Amino acid sequence: MEDLTALQDEQLVSLYAKGENNAFDVLLQRHQGRVFSYILNIVKDKDLADDLFQETFVKAIITINQGRYTENGKFPAWITRIAHNLIIDYYRQEKTLPQLSCDNEDINILNRKELSEETIEDNIVREQTLCDVKMLVELLPTSQREVLEMRYYQDMSFKEIAENTGVSINTALGRMRYAILNLRKIADERNIILSI
Repeated sequence: MEDLTALQDEQLVSLYAKGENNAFDVLLQRHQGRVFSYILNIVKDKDLADDLFQETFVKAIITINQGRYTENGKFPAWITRIAHNLIIDYYRQEKTLPQLSCDNEDINILNRKELSEETIEDNIVREQTLCDVKMLVELLPTSQREVLEMRYYQDMSFKEIAENTGVSINTALGRMRYAILNLRKIADERNIILSI
């Protein structure tokens, strides 16, 4: 077997696109320190940086698997641009959240839906949605269900999931991606609407 660490980034991307998962592990090892430092330097929050870092590499995996990677010779710049765009998206989303001031006496900041008690209808819809999600998760293949449960119910990072399941981070990310795709597909097939 060829030593993957000796290959250039573009060769690794090409191998990964052809199904050689270890090639992406080498890319991840090679660039994770620089990409994480870049994100952390901007957001100044380790937990947020972890989330954005993981999202960056999930997006890279999806793009490569879909055959949309076209940055010949520029993988480091490409992966950094993905991280940068995700940081911008995060701050845009934060900016759109309503900011209320106590200075204006005409506004009662406590008169907000999210601070009020649920109506009976809200409670029924939420309970049904949670029940539907639980049923759909049970229909997933074991490896996908395991990763999904660790990520969303146990709040584990992909690195922790990889260590606990004895697989590479790339495999854990891939399983999560397929779990989400399968959940959507099964929900569509069964005409289940997953929104609260």
